[in-house]
Amino acid sequence: MGPTQSDLEQALQGLTPSHLELVNESHMHSVPPGSESHFKAVIVSGEFAGLNAVKRHQAVYLTLGDLMSRIHALALHTYTPDEWAARMQAPDSPNCLGGSKADRH
Repeated sequence: MGPTQSDLEQALQGLTPSHLELVNESHMHSVPPGSESHFKAVIVSGEFAGLNAVKRHQAVYLTLGDLMSRIHALALHTYTPDEWAARMQAPDSPNCLGGSKADRH
């Protein structure tokens, strides 16, 4: 785990998650080896109760603050404990469709 992932995980503790998965998916994209630019976060927190998806994502962005400037993409999967108990897994991430600055069109 790199420093960015560690910092993100530490900051997300501010949402008092009962379950937290933070997966570095940078290797699935057109980035240099060892990059920490693309992450998938599965966050289960009672703090999401009564909030729609937009409000949940806003809460995550507020919690991460300036750390958001260190990453390119963050796929968020936010659940209340009851929602998580009913599903117990987040959807798989889609394959990267490209978009690297190095690509020539």
